[in-house]
Amino acid sequence: MINYTPQSQLSLELFKHPFETQLDKHNRWVILADLIPWDDLAKVYCQKLDCNNGRKSVDVRTVIAALIVKHKLCLDDRGTVEMISENLYLQYFCGLKEFSIRPVFDPSLFVDIRKRMGGQEFDAFNSIIIELADKKKPHQTRIKTKKKDDDDLPPKNKGTIKVDATVADQEITFPTDMKLLNECRENLERIIDLLFSVSPDGIKPRTYRRKARKEYLNMAKKKNKSRKVIRKGVKQQLQYVRRNMKTVDKQLDSTENGVLHLSKRDRELINTIRKVFEQQKFMYDNKTHKCQHRIVNLYQPHVRPIVRGKDKAKTEFGSKINISEVDGFCRIDRFSWEAFNESTDVKLQVENFKKLYGRYPLYFLGDEIYLTRENRRYLKENGIKIVGKPLGRRPSGKNALTASQKRYKKKKAAQRNHVEGKFGQAKRAYGMNNIKARLQATSESWVNAIFFVMNLTKLFKLVQNQLKQSLYSIFLLNIWMLKVCRFNLLMHNLVMRP
Repeated sequence: MINYTPQSQLSLELFKHPFETQLDKHNRWVILADLIPWDDLAKVYCQKLDCNNGRKSVDVRTVIAALIVKHKLCLDDRGTVEMISENLYLQYFCGLKEFSIRPVFDPSLFVDIRKRMGGQEFDAFNSIIIELADKKKPHQTRIKTKKKDDDDLPPKNKGTIKVDATVADQEITFPTDMKLLNECRENLERIIDLLFSVSPDGIKPRTYRRKARKEYLNMAKKKNKSRKVIRKGVKQQLQYVRRNMKTVDKQLDSTENGVLHLSKRDRELINTIRKVFEQQKFMYDNKTHKCQHRIVNLYQPHVRPIVRGKDKAKTEFGSKINISEVDGFCRIDRFSWEAFNESTDVKLQVENFKKLYGRYPLYFLGDEIYLTRENRRYLKENGIKIVGKPLGRRPSGKNALTASQKRYKKKKAAQRNHVEGKFGQAKRAYGMNNIKARLQATSESWVNAIFFVMNLTKLFKLVQNQLKQSLYSIFLLNIWMLKVCRFNLLMHNLVMRP
């Protein structure tokens, strides 16, 4: 069953609290609570719930609001629930009718929320926020079209789309072949001890764990390791892992229902260790450092190394995302754990723009990797202007650009920096460079939630700026009217003077 408090049934004046002073209507959480279209977001979230079966759910608004508070304040799951139970304004933001010191729900519910909310649901959230923001803009600057039924002509292109890709780094230790094989060996030794304790028949299998540990530490403590030394250490650890894998297989075959004595996590861990061993053995035999679907972390086998060529880190470990940004609002067009060429998503990103706004953009801003011949042809067919370096020779003579055209083109190309700023905001302010979720589904939900909260922050700033502009316009109007009144009074005195 679904539990939900409609946004029309909650007001700040009716919120009960044990304090005599009235709550501030200009508090950021109160303003944000009035801006968010809770009913539309609840409809999207409720599609993942069963209306007829099960016990009564936690209030849907409380769930969505807690998710916003968590990423807005960069808190962990327990810290978010504690913060809500301590703050009056956060409880009003979450849809509670009165102040309560009890936690709104158990912190472990966040895991279920992240499993339930995928990229499709957060994309629907972002679409709702972007459409609301477009309605808040002045009529001349709105992008979304209102096409009439009798109008057969397509709407004119409008707006600018900026695209770029980045990596959302996972919170994992920097992977090396030696370190990864050592973790595999230690886990296999733990599983061997566990299976022996279940049926202690005969002599405990030999693992040489002290010798293997000593050889690993001697190798790891060296500051400067040559290729020969690293290759020798990898070979030693591969031999220990292969021996332990054979021991585990024998124990599982000899022990009655041996697999049932292992937990689901250990069974998955054994399968992951087998894949890691095959990959490391392949790279060792072929003297290479590349292989398909390379595993870099034993506990998060879905994470892949993604070569980006940055000065800070040439290789990043996490998920690769391709986003599009329009007027400060971002959408994730592609989320993948494998490396991909972002130029193949140009058509998808432009069509997503048209699906949301009802028309094609007027300008397309992106790196040179996006401007392939096929993409240029597609953009030209749809009347989209490309802001970037053209193909062929530089125009000269009569076709050369004037100084004003060069300045305009340079200024337009600089607008692509906005999407780079969004990446910096997501990584520095909201922790997208250190995703702490460990499962594949929950990590995707974590990254999408960050962009959803960033869009809410942009909406809040948009409304605040419009309010300041309106107040400033009223201030200027009052000054002008005061000057007019003074002028009229002066003219009246001059006329009435004898």
